[in-house]
Amino acid sequence: MFRKAIGAALVLGVTGAVAMTGCSGGSAQSGSSASSSNGNAGGPITIVVNDPSNPYWLTEGNVAKAEAEKLGYQATVAASKGDVNTESTIIDTAIANHSAGIILDPANADGSIGNIKRAMNAKIPVFLVNAEINQTGVALGQLVSNNAQGAAIGAQQWIKAAGTKGDYAELFGLPSDNNAATRSNGYKTVISQYPDWKQVAKQTANWDRALGQQKMQSILQANPNINAVISGNDEMALGAIAALKQAGKTNVIVGGFDGSPDAVSAVKDGSLAYTVLQPVATFAKKAVDELDQYIKNGTKPSQEKQSFDCILITKANVDKMTAPFTYSG
Repeated sequence: MFRKAIGAALVLGVTGAVAMTGCSGGSAQSGSSASSSNGNAGGPITIVVNDPSNPYWLTEGNVAKAEAEKLGYQATVAASKGDVNTESTIIDTAIANHSAGIILDPANADGSIGNIKRAMNAKIPVFLVNAEINQTGVALGQLVSNNAQGAAIGAQQWIKAAGTKGDYAELFGLPSDNNAATRSNGYKTVISQYPDWKQVAKQTANWDRALGQQKMQSILQANPNINAVISGNDEMALGAIAALKQAGKTNVIVGGFDGSPDAVSAVKDGSLAYTVLQPVATFAKKAVDELDQYIKNGTKPSQEKQSFDCILITKANVDKMTAPFTYSG
């Protein structure tokens, strides 16, 4: 599924941290393979995001980097572009450079496990953000949005905006990311309560705006009378909106997920019915804080898996979005 990595990993600059949103506690803990901190407080920290062209991942890297530097580390942000081979190269570089720790948005729920184990075996503590892996006891922490809760409140708002019957399409995220299935299942749980809704298409668009637009164009060719679209993230939703506008179908209801700046603007102008804000600024900062505590004194988080509640953003509260991924409610 993944393309072979070509060239070095992309290293990003920091534009500054954003404010934090609220959070809630997570699920049960399992043990970690690391036995102690490496004691390299103030050393280099490697932060690995997916693709910084997406404002969500850009914010994730910026916040983590700013927090690490505030705590006295030398932080570097690299991008895997969702490729396990690229991620592997970044991890190997972090090991060779004796990184004090790694903050990782894993490229693949299964494929990233070996990369994480390699770093942990080298006594480099790893904390995961945004996406889980399909194994516990490998990384010290997995800090993610409460995707099931976010999908439920999003789908409920979608029903409120679109009504209780019609034909709809779903845009699905990256299959290797567990978040895609969690959100899709959450949507299905809510929408299935309304039997007069018929899903006429479900297309994978890999979290990408351009691909979302292409998939929506294909969906419209086969289903010109579609009533609504529900999307696994904002980028795909915004791509769908572009295709719908081109087709002159501005009455089709579209719902998103992430709370990106462009989605917030689309909620304001009415082209997007809602978005679901992921508290990426909160858990990116917290992951660095927990890594710092582990490096300095060997303290592990009380729970490996930590889940942070999402916030529904509609026209009623969109003005409380005061900065990228920042809700001041």
